[in-house]
Amino acid sequence: MPGATVTPVEQPLPSNATIGVVRVGDTVRRPVGPATATIDALLTHLAAVGFVGAPRPLGRDERGRQVLSWMPGRTGDPQTGLPARRLGALGRLLRDLHEATAGWSPPVDAVWEQAIPPDRLEVVGHGDPGPWNIVDGPSGLVLIDWDAAGPTSVGWELAYAAQTCALGSPGGLRDLVDGYGLDKTGRRELGPLLPQRAQAMVTLLETGHRTGRQPWARIHNEDGDHWRAVTEHLRDQEATYAKALFERRVGDEDGVASHE
Repeated sequence: MPGATVTPVEQPLPSNATIGVVRVGDTVRRPVGPATATIDALLTHLAAVGFVGAPRPLGRDERGRQVLSWMPGRTGDPQTGLPARRLGALGRLLRDLHEATAGWSPPVDAVWEQAIPPDRLEVVGHGDPGPWNIVDGPSGLVLIDWDAAGPTSVGWELAYAAQTCALGSPGGLRDLVDGYGLDKTGRRELGPLLPQRAQAMVTLLETGHRTGRQPWARIHNEDGDHWRAVTEHLRDQEATYAKALFERRVGDEDGVASHE
């Protein structure tokens, strides 16, 4: 009928931590939170400097929701991580991100929603580069769901990416940091950070379980045992992972692949 209003079709999207995320055409709509304006400012900066590994902010819709560009492709599998052949690309993506934010000054009233405090502040990172937030699409890997973004360290971000995407593979860890181009100092520091970062997740989930804070209380019930096992494994095998970070490979110089 001429003049009739067409209601856009909303397709619910899976999200482990945020309720109410939907796709509408070529956009994604997300509930607004305290950090949304800061995240929009970050994504606007990334678009301005040519970083292609993130969605573009498109303002608010008629319901006040955050609107982002839809990123086509397939997300990784939490059970199997990222395909081994894509770990190097993930490392490069994270390096590009950290370089893109190096000269950026967040708004003076910036608000970040980082459930786990980083070990130190070096760069502005994604905060949750797990396979569920990595889309392998036509133009390569893209990071989605930036709610946990904020100031962090290179090692803290890489440790989490290794735990969730390489799933305990020393070779996968090496592929990730080689893709990043991590220097010798960074590799020496990363080994001890692996169990420390996993323990931080255990602490978050156990605190959420004790206080009833969502979504951490629910995630504790679903994944608490997994993260405790990951932490214990990384502590037991710390020497193995530290060695893998420096293993010599064909084409390496001094056992460390350089970033180009």
